[in-house]
Amino acid sequence: MRHHTVTDSPYGPLTLVAEDEVLCGLYMTDQRHRPAEETFGPRDDSLPAFAAAEEQLKAYFAGELTEFTLELSLGGTEFQRKVWHQLTLIPYGETRTYGQLADELGNPGASRAVGLANGRNPIGVIVPCHRVIGSTGSLTGYGGGLDRKRRLLDFERSAALF
Repeated sequence: MRHHTVTDSPYGPLTLVAEDEVLCGLYMTDQRHRPAEETFGPRDDSLPAFAAAEEQLKAYFAGELTEFTLELSLGGTEFQRKVWHQLTLIPYGETRTYGQLADELGNPGASRAVGLANGRNPIGVIVPCHRVIGSTGSLTGYGGGLDRKRRLLDFERSAALF
């Protein structure tokens, strides 16, 4: 069964979703590809999965955490899960292009498919899809909006200097 909670962040409210007490979603307000609210299940602020996620998110936003260690349930297709796993390997404060991710996955012609999978990432921030940029270094596509993407990247770059 699914449950959800809502937590504050410097980027607006974040909706956390867990299925069978494992985190399976983190969605921003007005996020593209955000599932319908009724799929999140009832609100339950007491789940241990939410407490762990909120603690790590708080440390991340304070610049004290650079890598999340939460149990996740990502769903999606096999290809999407491969892309999402690859996202978790992008170091804090760094970026990769869609083409670089496609190369790393052994499929250099799949940059568009990587971009589509990236856009469907169900656990934003924790699975850092914001770290993927266009081939020219431009900020392209982000489910949470380009302003949030820019702010997250700027935050990580400045926090990584310390």
